[in-house]
Amino acid sequence: MIMTGAKAILEQLKHHGVQVIFGYPGGAVIPLYDAIFEEEDIRHVLVRHEQGAGHMAEGYAKVTGKVGVCLATSGPGATNLVTPLADAYMDSVPIVALTGQVKTAVIGTDAFQEADTTGITMPCTKHNRLLRSPEEIPGAIAEAFKIASSGRPGPVLVDIPADVQTGTLDYQPVTDPEIRSYKPTYSGHPLQIAKAARAIEDAQRPIIYAGGGVVYSGGGEALLELSEKTNILVTNTLLGKGAIPETHDNSLQMLGMHGAEYANYAVHHCDLLIAIGARFDDRVTGKLSEFAPSAKVIHIDIDPAEISKNVEVHIPIVGDARMVIEKLVKQVKPRPADDWTAELRARREKYPLDFIPKTEGLAPQYVIQQIWKHTHGDAILVTDVGQHQMWAAQFYLCRRGRQFVTSGGLGTMGFGLPAAIGAKMGRPDQEVWLITGDGSFQMTLKELMTAAAEGVAVKVAIINNRSLGMVRQWQQLFWDNRYSAVDLGEFPDFVKLAEAYGCVGLRVTEADEVQAALDQADQVRNVPVVIDFRVAPLANVYPMIPSGSTYADLRLDPEQLKAVEARQ
Repeated sequence: MIMTGAKAILEQLKHHGVQVIFGYPGGAVIPLYDAIFEEEDIRHVLVRHEQGAGHMAEGYAKVTGKVGVCLATSGPGATNLVTPLADAYMDSVPIVALTGQVKTAVIGTDAFQEADTTGITMPCTKHNRLLRSPEEIPGAIAEAFKIASSGRPGPVLVDIPADVQTGTLDYQPVTDPEIRSYKPTYSGHPLQIAKAARAIEDAQRPIIYAGGGVVYSGGGEALLELSEKTNILVTNTLLGKGAIPETHDNSLQMLGMHGAEYANYAVHHCDLLIAIGARFDDRVTGKLSEFAPSAKVIHIDIDPAEISKNVEVHIPIVGDARMVIEKLVKQVKPRPADDWTAELRARREKYPLDFIPKTEGLAPQYVIQQIWKHTHGDAILVTDVGQHQMWAAQFYLCRRGRQFVTSGGLGTMGFGLPAAIGAKMGRPDQEVWLITGDGSFQMTLKELMTAAAEGVAVKVAIINNRSLGMVRQWQQLFWDNRYSAVDLGEFPDFVKLAEAYGCVGLRVTEADEVQAALDQADQVRNVPVVIDFRVAPLANVYPMIPSGSTYADLRLDPEQLKAVEARQ
């Protein structure tokens, strides 16, 4: 069928099941927006900044497992996508970014709103491509979806000049393009899996370390079966929350810089570390030379580049986490609970993830704990980056994968609100809460207007400590209380700000006001509700292992440590 390139783009997107695009128009994509004008099967969401479009696509992809799609114009529109592309690249999120480009005849002449988009985004995309003719469109988009969603997922960008959009082609859909040299390994080598099974049988102190790859592969049920069959306890990364239910007796919850004491203890003292879908990032390992110092390491990962990149691996298995775990479950022998299992559970009782409310203000941990109780632990929880993110990871216990949405590797402040909007649009049947900070929230708060205009009823909890809390904590603990550029002051008034954007704004200053505010938020329909929780300004996140340190350097909240000592 003869049609314009712009129309072919939409037809090929529909061929891949795309139902929503997050975008912002501009000169180089007017032809595509003209085609969108009469498109009935794809919903276009008009964002207020291109960065918001990218993070919405991420949130959508993270909760659905589908490829998220964002759209921007050339030049500054495309460069505004760099942050979400880098974020998606670090966290293995499948998104496809479509960007407009100046006409092919003037590429390279510094034309108005021209940027070398493929050159700029090459380091932060799994693949990118500049099109030169309309005939390339079907294959390029099909290739983008295949690369984004297969193997280790990631972002792909397709740069489309304006004249390629207005040109015509005889469109035929492309379903499964052949991509030479791109052959992800899924099944895992059977001999390596057998070696892993024997290593588990021989181990005295094994631990499973589960990352985002378990969640993305849908391997949670298989992992739980493996854990229950072998009585090996599971600790997870930030992105691995929900890999197995964190309320399960076999869960040691999160490890790493702000992970549980008992999770870090388990990894430090284990003799077999079974890493699945995790990449040994520095926030988990600390000082590499002293990470899991006595452990033999099994590493299961779909990306061969991650094997032995940071930590020497003794039994590497390249493959899809779910598929490899399912095969491993069949080969391992049942293993009874033993002294090691009992030791770790006793450690969990001794050093619980808990808090002692301070007298000088509303405890941020209490707020998140109450949201968890109020939602019965069943909401999709989205966070920004900072202290509130770590408290959310500690106190919002997830029961399933794709329930916790956050920026892990890149640590992007401003990720939260647009990602929550994308998550709610991907899963409208689910309650979606955003836990954010007063610093992070202000970076992309303009997307409140997007949510209000689109009728997306996300619920926003601002953990408002009037500062850049995590930086302040580091300056307090490691920089002699030299508080440089972290005071955000008393403004803005977030209640009035929410109302200005057509949303509902609430404020909470005392613990006995929290429940009423959560009940009131339940009554809000079709627009966001923003709750300004005015929390204690000097609260710190504990436990904490300082950057580049080891388990031996782990710090507990001084008040909690006193309570532990008093119980002994």
